[in-house]
Amino acid sequence: MEQNEQPVFKIEKLYVKDLSLEVPNAPAIFLDPASPAVNVELATQATAIGEGFFEVTITVTVTAKLAEGDKVVFLVEAAQSGIFQIRNIPAEELEPILMIGCANILFPYARETVSDAITRAGFQPVLLAPVNFEGMYEARQQELAAQTPSIEVPIQ
Repeated sequence: MEQNEQPVFKIEKLYVKDLSLEVPNAPAIFLDPASPAVNVELATQATAIGEGFFEVTITVTVTAKLAEGDKVVFLVEAAQSGIFQIRNIPAEELEPILMIGCANILFPYARETVSDAITRAGFQPVLLAPVNFEGMYEARQQELAAQTPSIEVPIQ
């Protein structure tokens, strides 16, 4: 292979694209001794932003609610993004690199951003458990395959 045909994978920039924190029931919520139930949602998306450049974003939403009355303790949404230069990769390998490899790079930063925001809001930090992005990707691929109607072509 020539020098310009070598595969390229480079992190150009990592950044917090969006960060939102809500404590709708403050200050009274700080006096409530009950422990909240914490729900975590995770989404990943990738967008081509130029020839060989891609933005990948992991969006983490953490909601803590008290059991009685479904009272929200806090809500944090963080979008951690990165710009990646990826070139000379076969087309069928690009999506897994974006949705698995790049997501794995971004996750520790998203985890830190969420934990820091919750701590700064006056609560105990929420440490997000490790995520199997490969498993998530494969599950999504199976889900898409199940939704795609199969077309039967009669053989003559």
